[in-house]
Amino acid sequence: MYFAALLARTEDGWEASDMELDDVESLSDLIDLARSASVDDDTVVALIEQEDTWFGVVRVDGEEDPRYYVSNAAAASRSSYGSMLTDELLGKDDEDDELDELDLDGTEDGEDSEDGVIASYPDGVLAGGDGEDDDADEDVRAGAEPAPAGPLGDPRLLDDLGVSHKQLMTLDGDALSEIADSLGATEVLEAVR
Repeated sequence: MYFAALLARTEDGWEASDMELDDVESLSDLIDLARSASVDDDTVVALIEQEDTWFGVVRVDGEEDPRYYVSNAAAASRSSYGSMLTDELLGKDDEDDELDELDLDGTEDGEDSEDGVIASYPDGVLAGGDGEDDDADEDVRAGAEPAPAGPLGDPRLLDDLGVSHKQLMTLDGDALSEIADSLGATEVLEAVR
């Protein structure tokens, strides 16, 4: 289960809006959504959390390049929205994903083929077979270095907003609430939770 919200900085403080992840199919969609929530090209912070397993922060300042942080890249890389962030941070090419999307055996994603092998799940993980080569297959598909079992990205992306990099790197559990508290946005975030 995911929770995602956008916090947009305004002259009067922070405004929060629920981020509808059903409309987000790529990292570009997420960035566009964040930019559309911006007030006068001011800062927008997108917060994503998956059941206390990992959290991600995306900061967008006007037309500047977005900045990213993921609390546990290995855990995030195993989820659809987290993998968008980890792929960007690890420099994985979009071309690597094209193979995951191909329907090589003529079945729909997740359907059994005639030989009993499952094509793929929506998150791009292939399954089926005897399981012996699953790890090797995953390494070949990844095409980039594996995600580390820890933080990845720019831990200083919220330093100037009141969340130090040391604080960000030690957060776990209810991290988004702690970030919102440090930003002074607890009430607006809780209103969309």
